[in-house]
Amino acid sequence: MQNTSLNPRVITLGTAGGPRWWTGKNAGRRSGIATAVVVGEAVYLVDAGSGVGNQLMKAGFNTGDLRGIFLTHLHSDHTIDLASLAIFGLFTLKPDQAPIPIIGPGDRGALPPVSSRATAAPRPLYPANPTPGTAGMFEHLMQAYATDLNDRVIDALRPSPLDHFAATDIKIPAGTGYHPNENPTPDACVPFEIYRDELVTVTATLVKHPPIAPAFAFRFETVEGSVTISGDTAPCENLVTLARGTDLLLHEAIDFDWVQQMYGSVGTEEAQASMDHHRRSHTSPGQAIELAERAGARSLALHHLVPGTTPLSVWLSHADGFSGTFLVPEDLDTISFARLPLEMAATR
Repeated sequence: MQNTSLNPRVITLGTAGGPRWWTGKNAGRRSGIATAVVVGEAVYLVDAGSGVGNQLMKAGFNTGDLRGIFLTHLHSDHTIDLASLAIFGLFTLKPDQAPIPIIGPGDRGALPPVSSRATAAPRPLYPANPTPGTAGMFEHLMQAYATDLNDRVIDALRPSPLDHFAATDIKIPAGTGYHPNENPTPDACVPFEIYRDELVTVTATLVKHPPIAPAFAFRFETVEGSVTISGDTAPCENLVTLARGTDLLLHEAIDFDWVQQMYGSVGTEEAQASMDHHRRSHTSPGQAIELAERAGARSLALHHLVPGTTPLSVWLSHADGFSGTFLVPEDLDTISFARLPLEMAATR
């Protein structure tokens, strides 16, 4: 039983990474990446992976319970169900509810460099607007569903999502030296505040997930505990700084043995480029443990697991490497980040 009034906790709505539906043995156990940070009665959503609306419902919440939606970066496995939250979620909003902020990366401002393995430069999609940020993406999503939304607004007198959600881009502080291609993860990026209310303060830092930029990690600080969520990143000093002394670190992890098995024998430039990306943009369980130890995190939970079908025993085999509490949650597990002995309770 928790002895705190706010009972700060996360619910791991979805624990799989990757822009795909995982197939094969153990398929279907893990939904797309999404995490609910719950403080008192308030719910803050980090990322909106595949199935997030259903997972939120299974956890006992709905879109109307959200204080805010926070996007670590704009890869599709973190944003694919943002539209469903805003459209299906209209039916769960309270009439007098303030607009729900959607806070995430801004426009990249430049296309990423072409892979060194390319024999010819690929043609970008939508060259007139190739890298929209959070605000632009949300506007385009709602425009894509305008036929549906106008039917419901005009005929059924339903509310407009444009009145109930407010998408904004995170402004990177001046002076960091940030550049999407030349310096996407500057060491001078001191954690900076992106949101505050009476329950939480949310700070962010830039992390290393090339070629996407910007990519962020977030820290939710309450009077009773803190949780840091890495987003997608390779080992990154900025993440260590953000997570210093945190009560719970949720960090991504990839099974590099699977990467080798999946792509190593294919022999194409595309396969080699995929291997290049995974190796320079993600973190092994051992590396996540090293980062957590350096940050002094009290507890470490691996999530955004790639592949989503790797047996639990593979991830748990690393547990002895961490001096604190080591967890590999399933979907819909609850993890306290109160400054008390850590508790984890399955709510499946």
